[in-house]
Amino acid sequence: MEQDQSRYLTVQALTKYIKRKFDRDPHLSNIFVRGEISNFKQHSSGHMYFTLKDERARILSVMFSSNNQTLKFRPESGMNVLIRGDISVYEAGGQYQIYVKEMQPDGIGELYLAYEQLKEKLEKAGYFDQSRKKMIPKFPARIAVVTSPTGAAIRDILTTIKRRYPIGEVLIFPALVQGDRAADSIADAIKKANEYEGIDVLIAGRGGGSIEELWAFNEEVVAKAIVESNIPLISAVGHETDFTIADFVADLRAPTPTAAGEMAVPHIDDLLERIMNRKVRMIKSFKTKIQSERNRLNSLSKSYALRNPHTLYQQKVEHVDRLTDQLQKNISLHVRQQKDTLTGLHSRLQRVHPSQILKIQEERVKFLQEQVEKQFKAVLKEKGHRFQSVISTLHALSPLKIMDRGYSLVYGSQGELIKSSRQVAKGDKLDINVKDGTIQCEVDSIKERDENGKS
Repeated sequence: MEQDQSRYLTVQALTKYIKRKFDRDPHLSNIFVRGEISNFKQHSSGHMYFTLKDERARILSVMFSSNNQTLKFRPESGMNVLIRGDISVYEAGGQYQIYVKEMQPDGIGELYLAYEQLKEKLEKAGYFDQSRKKMIPKFPARIAVVTSPTGAAIRDILTTIKRRYPIGEVLIFPALVQGDRAADSIADAIKKANEYEGIDVLIAGRGGGSIEELWAFNEEVVAKAIVESNIPLISAVGHETDFTIADFVADLRAPTPTAAGEMAVPHIDDLLERIMNRKVRMIKSFKTKIQSERNRLNSLSKSYALRNPHTLYQQKVEHVDRLTDQLQKNISLHVRQQKDTLTGLHSRLQRVHPSQILKIQEERVKFLQEQVEKQFKAVLKEKGHRFQSVISTLHALSPLKIMDRGYSLVYGSQGELIKSSRQVAKGDKLDINVKDGTIQCEVDSIKERDENGKS
């Protein structure tokens, strides 16, 4: 049976149809969902991908970078969140998912969570370490204030400093302390104050408010500017119960702006009192010193040395004479010791003088030459005896000696030695060597003998 092919949809067409159904359904648009994040991943593009789940089900979720840039906290796996978004279909994968537009923590404020996360991060980075914090100078000549120039905080600080330390100079570096641009404004003002010459201490803060109003002092850019400040910095944010990241990073925290002014400068009345106390102590000390020196002068004027200086002089002269005698004795003893040492060194020098060494070596060479001559003569004599013995042996073995007893040597015409009658033939020329000459002859006949010597 032949089937109608036009009745069949492509996968793409089916997926598009389902997607349009999802997109047109008003119940799947701008919905609010509560769940737990799992498999959280933030792509290099900035988009966030994760799964939203509860005990019985799960759904894939996407939050594009255009929507997540305003988050005050960083989502993590295992975090419970409240989400607003749209349900749609991802055509390439054929799966439905929620496209998140807004997200906030479930059961805890978004700003509070962001505060805790940044606090933990900066604490691990060492921003809160006491070892990096600077001491606040005791007597600052120039005080800088980073705050809003129209707020109550600047009035409290100026009033406090003027009342306590009127000789101090106050410089104001205006900054926004509330709103989206406040954090950058505060950080820039801190940097400008550090570029200014001669500032001894810096106060940064504002008056009280909600966590949203104080939030600029919880931003990382402000904390970084405080850490990088070369000027000791006092934080003065909000009321005594308000704690911001800036309070933990600052070199000193003041519970209020008024307290910051009190911590930044000493009270002039206290200084005057301290000066007066030190003046009284100094006068008393001088009087005591003068009286002590006067008593000492009186004691010296009544001393034996000043009443009888001539006697003291005579004793010193006598002591000098004794020391002079002792010095002369020591010099004489030292000279004798040095002479003995010099004599010893001279004797040693004579023994090792080059001429003496040369003489000794010459005698040694002469002795060695005599030894060599004696040994050479002995060897020569021994070799002569051995030579004579060899000559005698050679003479005894020489064929010429045999000739003295009547023997002769017969050579052929080619100079070969004739040892057998078979070497010659009748008519051969022979040379017969005898003791005193050579006899030349011709073979006339040959007679051979057998082994018994018979012809």
